[in-house]
Amino acid sequence: MYTFLRAKAVSAAVLTAGLCLAATACTNSGDDSPSSGTGASSGDNTAAAQQLASPSASAGGPACTYQRYGGGVPKLDITDGKTVVGFSQSESTSNPFRATETKSIEAQAKKLGVKLIERNANADVNTQNSQIEDMIAQGAKVLIVAPENSDGLGPALAKAKAKKIPVLTIDRSVTGTACTDFIAFIGSNFYGQAQMAADDLAGATGSSAHVAILTGSPGNNVTTDRTKGFEDQVKAKYPKMKIVASQTGNFAQTDGQKVMEQLLQAHPDINAVYAENDEMALGAIQAIKSAGKTPGKDVKIVTIDGISQMVQNVASGQAVADIETNPRFGPLAFQSLQDFYGTTGVQPKVIIKDGHFTSGNAKQALSQGLVY
Repeated sequence: MYTFLRAKAVSAAVLTAGLCLAATACTNSGDDSPSSGTGASSGDNTAAAQQLASPSASAGGPACTYQRYGGGVPKLDITDGKTVVGFSQSESTSNPFRATETKSIEAQAKKLGVKLIERNANADVNTQNSQIEDMIAQGAKVLIVAPENSDGLGPALAKAKAKKIPVLTIDRSVTGTACTDFIAFIGSNFYGQAQMAADDLAGATGSSAHVAILTGSPGNNVTTDRTKGFEDQVKAKYPKMKIVASQTGNFAQTDGQKVMEQLLQAHPDINAVYAENDEMALGAIQAIKSAGKTPGKDVKIVTIDGISQMVQNVASGQAVADIETNPRFGPLAFQSLQDFYGTTGVQPKVIIKDGHFTSGNAKQALSQGLVY
């Protein structure tokens, strides 16, 4: 699990506010309350749920600044209304996570007066490479990138590096070295999410179950960490929980449903499912129903993301828990860029604060607009 450190990048004011921006939605992963802040209202949804968390996982080395990045890059004022910041979104905004992520980046850019240009790769890494290179040609001087996968952006990163254009990655990491090939990674503690999912599933099954894992798309750090974290936790703590099947559903609802149908036929003893995202979990629920079983009763489900539809399933008892993957990167991403171009710098990993939706808090979280 990532080790959390209090970094100089976090001001005393932020620490006092519980390491939150708009602290109304700052949730503790181990807390059953959907809000550990103050004053959330049902109409204050996305804005209320913007969260800031502490930078982490540096080995005590220096933070990344524009002077250090790749041997040095020009200093910029991203709020001068002239400097172009490019945002590369990896997937369609029909996905609630991507829609919320994009809106958060756009809203914070507007708030700060940042000149933003955007592209969406629609889940095609080759397209994402081309679009990043296009944004560079369009005058982008710094890039915020949500990678389609961890390994496939070599050409675009090389082009940016050659042009001395820094790249900040969000929600997925990329292959390379922090402060050399990219500024930093901002995202969730994916390994820790998976450990929590194992604990939730153990609690719902009396620590004795036949578990199917629906893994995410291969080739990215999210899938790797969410698989390893779950497997490690089960091995370490729950010897009576048996992982009887593990197969990719590619983070997609249709794939998740198809794979779950196949797994139930091959392993009719499956009574627990760990889905590495909500889209696959929604597909699994349909497959379980089609098999004549009752989700939440015959088959316990734990998932990760925190989209509204899945949190509603937690509230209704069809799923045990949903660990949030917070997509509201706007405030943290632009603060990190300002720190990068200032004197504070940015640590290699910045972990955003996630919620944890259970039967004890799901209805309240929905009513307060704290889900996306």
